[in-house]
Amino acid sequence: MEQEDKNLQAQPSETQEKPEKQPLPKGYEAYLSLFDLVRMLAVITLVFVFFFRLNGVSGSSMYPTLVDKDYLVLESNFLYRDAKQGDIVVLYTPPFSENDELLVKRVIAVGGQTVDIDFNAGVVYVDGQALDEPYTFEPTYLSYAEYGKALDYPVTVPEGELFVMGDNRNHSEDSRFSDVGCVKKEAVLGKVLLVVFPGRQTNEFGAVTGGRSWHRFGAVS
Repeated sequence: MEQEDKNLQAQPSETQEKPEKQPLPKGYEAYLSLFDLVRMLAVITLVFVFFFRLNGVSGSSMYPTLVDKDYLVLESNFLYRDAKQGDIVVLYTPPFSENDELLVKRVIAVGGQTVDIDFNAGVVYVDGQALDEPYTFEPTYLSYAEYGKALDYPVTVPEGELFVMGDNRNHSEDSRFSDVGCVKKEAVLGKVLLVVFPGRQTNEFGAVTGGRSWHRFGAVS
């Protein structure tokens, strides 16, 4: 009998209430939400710092593909290491320091390729093959003297360098001129992926001709 009483005492009471869950301190849930938000923003920032960049367009040298005040997303040079013909890139101007103006240009040729330009016909050749360039505003005619001394053609691009030009061929300072010439791959900040905030409509000289051109929102090629 005594053993039975001891067993009964050892069993927990069915009516015994479980301890109540203590409420979180006032404001603690809001603190957790804020912490999660900060953590999420930190991750997004790190992703952009290492993998992507935001960059604005200044000028009309890439018209009509890009216009003044377009805002772009770039694949940063952390990922983008192998520039290819036709890519649109953002790069430092000589001497390639971050304090200098950035250029937005299209890669025409890479190291080891030879560029020739028939300024009378407005045709660009790479390794003897005429380029199909539907993205240009007009053919590549005689270079304008305002951009400095033109290179002597044909030009073989040194290894580790790029030959770049603007799509607005007759209003672009680029690799055709000795002030820029072929640019080193290390000068490239990244490849243009898309327009995230279009600028206003302009003409080839950069003069505003209309409202914001939202039809250009999206991927760039």
